[in-house]
Amino acid sequence: MAHTPRWILLTLSVLSGLSWVVAGPDVDVWPLAYVGLVPLLVAVERARSTRQAALCGWVAGLVANVLGFAWIIELLTRHAAMPGLLGALALLLLAAYQALVFMLFAAAVRGLRERSRARGAAWPLWALAPACMVAFEFLVPFLFPWYLAISQAWVPPMIQLAEFTGPLGVTAVIALVNGGLGDALLGPSRRRRVLGGVAAALALVGALGFGTWRMAAIDEARAQAPTLRVGVVQTHVPMNSPPAGADQLAALQAASAELDAAGAELLVWPESSYPYALPRAMAADAAPESPYRVRDGFDAPVIFGAVTRAPERERPPWNSALMLDQSGRVTGRYDKMHLLLFGEYIPLLDTFPSLRALLPEAASHFARGQAVTSFPLRVGERDLRLGPLICYEDILPRFGRTLAAEHPHLLVNLTNDAWFGDSAEPWQHLALSVLRAVELRADMVRAVNPGVSAFIDASGRVRAQTFSLDPAREQRPPATLLVDAALLEGGHTFYARAGDWLGYLCALAVLGAWLLWPALTRRRA
Repeated sequence: MAHTPRWILLTLSVLSGLSWVVAGPDVDVWPLAYVGLVPLLVAVERARSTRQAALCGWVAGLVANVLGFAWIIELLTRHAAMPGLLGALALLLLAAYQALVFMLFAAAVRGLRERSRARGAAWPLWALAPACMVAFEFLVPFLFPWYLAISQAWVPPMIQLAEFTGPLGVTAVIALVNGGLGDALLGPSRRRRVLGGVAAALALVGALGFGTWRMAAIDEARAQAPTLRVGVVQTHVPMNSPPAGADQLAALQAASAELDAAGAELLVWPESSYPYALPRAMAADAAPESPYRVRDGFDAPVIFGAVTRAPERERPPWNSALMLDQSGRVTGRYDKMHLLLFGEYIPLLDTFPSLRALLPEAASHFARGQAVTSFPLRVGERDLRLGPLICYEDILPRFGRTLAAEHPHLLVNLTNDAWFGDSAEPWQHLALSVLRAVELRADMVRAVNPGVSAFIDASGRVRAQTFSLDPAREQRPPATLLVDAALLEGGHTFYARAGDWLGYLCALAVLGAWLLWPALTRRRA
């Protein structure tokens, strides 16, 4: 076979990387996901060596991550006072690292194809592509986690497998379809080409059919479940120039009063929306005449985000979610456990406090929460459990599984995405959070400053959503949602119990085949 020119291989790799940006939020041409790996698979097959195939994969991953995370430049220049060139360099470094998934995927596919071809026939791409992609999505840790599954967030039937596999199962279907199409193009015989096309069709139709059937069952369960009317308040508070605390609190209270009058049984405010620090020992709301009172003008229970502090002022504060019941008692507090590196905690700062002088003013340092919890809510004769998640905890499958042990009737996410302006990030964040509702089979409400707030049902449908804006450039009064959440007891799914079994299985299969193949071939020889 004549060698394919390097520029063609790189062009195919770039096209593959571009396809994932176009398939995902907020461009949302989701069908492209089912052909997006095909150009890369062609490049991998036509490369001169495994090393060149790995380079093709790295280029595809670099393009996908640079374009998908382009908002990082503005994040760093605006909030970390970083020059634009340094911000671009930081993005390139992050993208170069996160491109390892595609690089290792390409190297493994090429290497295993070569080894199996030497013993007869190359292993089919419809089998190798899902195994390798799932293995390396599982094995490579990310600062900002994402999966190929993100492309299907707005296609509910295609994400129902997440109840059993988490996002990795959705990735597996996408990669299997791409691998089957790759076999249909590259197969050495008519039989292999037909088999590839059949495998792709069966995977696509099977996932769609199963998802449609499973959604009907979940819809029936939701229709029979009791409901809770939830009012969500979305603020539009900029990070660097927030309004006066009294004005910010008054806007929250006014929007909450309208929702309360409309019948809300629970109100939810965004992360860190309460503008004053609160004591850890707080047992009840402030007095009615106090300017620090939370519940003013409404009676419904409220979950809100606030900074909480211990009496020892030298200790770092906590990023907390608190719940006040109808009487104003604090009935729950959750402290965020998964803190964002540099955004919410600074490594070694507790040991070397002098590092603070070197950091931008926007850099925060919070204490880490120690345990998940659920908030109790009694509505009529019903005792409910509400599962709080703060900010990007709703994009972490492992955190969702931890929260599943509480068996929440409703997932409640409080987020502050004002860091990212009016970029793709709020939509990417929403897309990733959709999978938690499916994995736990529980409805979710999201209160997000400054958007996108949303209501997601237990099948992963986004039933209601607001919008996203940059509050530093556009000022608006709070937006609201009023939704009826079905109260299924979540966390009883196979994925909640078994975790990332598919990731372990694929990692063992791929690494085992790679490491053991030479020994097996020598023994056969």
